[in-house]
Amino acid sequence: MTQHRFDDGTDPDDVPEWADQVMATVAAEVRRRRKELGWSAQDLADKCEEIGYPIPRNVIANMESGRRAGLPLVDVIVLAKALNTPPICLIYPVGYVEGVQQLPLEHPTSTLDALNWFTGEETELGAEDDMLRYFRAHHAAERTFKAARQEEEYARYRAETAPNADRKAEALRTQARAAQEAEAAKGRLRRVRAFIREEGVTPPFLWPNVAAEVDPSGTDTNPTEENDL
Repeated sequence: MTQHRFDDGTDPDDVPEWADQVMATVAAEVRRRRKELGWSAQDLADKCEEIGYPIPRNVIANMESGRRAGLPLVDVIVLAKALNTPPICLIYPVGYVEGVQQLPLEHPTSTLDALNWFTGEETELGAEDDMLRYFRAHHAAERTFKAARQEEEYARYRAETAPNADRKAEALRTQARAAQEAEAAKGRLRRVRAFIREEGVTPPFLWPNVAAEVDPSGTDTNPTEENDL
């Protein structure tokens, strides 16, 4: 059996098992969140049953006390939904746990860094998921586009109902600026949708009013530079 040691010579056998640490963190956060809501273990079990995936009270109690041998991912998902918190916050409870061990044989890191790694916010060189990046860029551009169009419409209304020339001029400037932002976001949306299609993947759904401007034909222009995304 191959022996591994940390850089400082620490024997990993002297450190609590990584899997046990992960389970203990989730169990502690489930218990903390449950008590914060003023629920009993039975209350939480009832909530899980309402969701459609029963987790019995004794299973929850055994998990919280450390007597449960395993913790399926589906249980984490359902418990998070029942507790009205993202599943990732049960695994990496930012603010409640200062540091965690991301993987076996690794030194602890900040809980926020671990969470960002898990969600793909921060990836190592060569490990980036381009499709995840494309979809996030699409989401950001779509939000910007919608917000700019709303601001443009509101500014147009203010210009039409302005009580004097100065107010009208100010509203028209705001309208023009919002229109430019919308056009820029529309261009980013078209480019990122083209990149997604180029990979053989269907781009995210666009509501008809947005699609009419961004993707009227169902096909996008050729992608330019990825850096534009």
